[in-house]
Amino acid sequence: MRVLFVTHSFPRHDGDGAGEFILRLAVALVATGCDVRVLAPSAPGLERETTIRGVRVSRFRYAPRSWETLAYEGTMAEQVADTMRGKLALVGLIDGTRRAVARITATWRPDVIHAHWWFPCGIGAALARGNAPVVVTMHGSDVRLAAHSVVAPALFRLVARRSARLMAVSSWLAKTAEGFAPGLQVGVAPMPVDTALFTPGAWPRTPTLLAVGRLNEQKGVSDCIQLLAQLPDAVTADIVGDGPDRDRLHTMARTLGVGGRIRWHGRLPQSAVAPLYRGALATVMPSRDEGLGLVAVESLLSETPVVAYRSGGIVDLIVDGETGLLTREGSVDELAAAVMQLLDNPASAERMGAAGRARMLSAFSPATAAATYHAVYQAAVR
Repeated sequence: MRVLFVTHSFPRHDGDGAGEFILRLAVALVATGCDVRVLAPSAPGLERETTIRGVRVSRFRYAPRSWETLAYEGTMAEQVADTMRGKLALVGLIDGTRRAVARITATWRPDVIHAHWWFPCGIGAALARGNAPVVVTMHGSDVRLAAHSVVAPALFRLVARRSARLMAVSSWLAKTAEGFAPGLQVGVAPMPVDTALFTPGAWPRTPTLLAVGRLNEQKGVSDCIQLLAQLPDAVTADIVGDGPDRDRLHTMARTLGVGGRIRWHGRLPQSAVAPLYRGALATVMPSRDEGLGLVAVESLLSETPVVAYRSGGIVDLIVDGETGLLTREGSVDELAAAVMQLLDNPASAERMGAAGRARMLSAFSPATAAATYHAVYQAAVR
């Protein structure tokens, strides 16, 4: 079966973290006998045609070279909101996707087109589908857009009408998306995680907390800093990621007197994050409306329990009291109490981590994801 992936986020090179889970799915599908090709936007310095881990990648132009900065860095929303150049580039990205999909389907003739995120590239794929059915997977940011925009729900319904199958990476996302169109059915199929990379760490652990994610409001890193200020001085934190709130968060940490207890790592490849998971007492995820939370999956594979807000897709992953602890969204006090529970009872933390790894291995292996999506493709082409 020939499968064309269409996505605005995909590794620029082997080892790049941008959309790495999509590459992982592609590689797993190739192992089942599928012929997978990826279509992704161009960016300065990228070759038009390349191969990564045996997967052919084609990059398409969508704007003047200096404007092609919307993809890969996680700054699309800010660029579009803040600059006219960003808005114009977004229009070019959607239309460029449409034209690129039309070109490839006319020559390579895929059996199915798999668009990741209904917006922006899902729109272009749906408009240019040709004779190949379109499968769309929603990952989180695209559903949040539709939930907080006047125009986006109508665009989403257009994509839904032109798609053979709609999927989401969590049940929360699926239910939310179904609310945008009466009678819509959205399946649930998460992305795979590197189960070979994220392996158990030894216990006991030092009193170290880990937070991994973009430094923005949605990920709730400010809550992590406030949390640390409520915990004993011996507790430290590793924060991995970068984003628009970086300077504000550094200032907050200094103001609250915890700057010396935080190690700021910036963006790291997964190979460098893995040992941080293995050494942490717990991973803290105070994010709001998380699409799924692959950070939680990676943490539990490392036998590190997760403390998180009861919000979004995270509830698909964490069994409260068994694989981690869930607290009321927005309550830093409850978050601190949950972390203290693990600090006071490290044996309980170890048990939660072990139980979490067993659950994640069965649900998030590349082979499992490939089998699930292969069945989705087969249903789409019937």
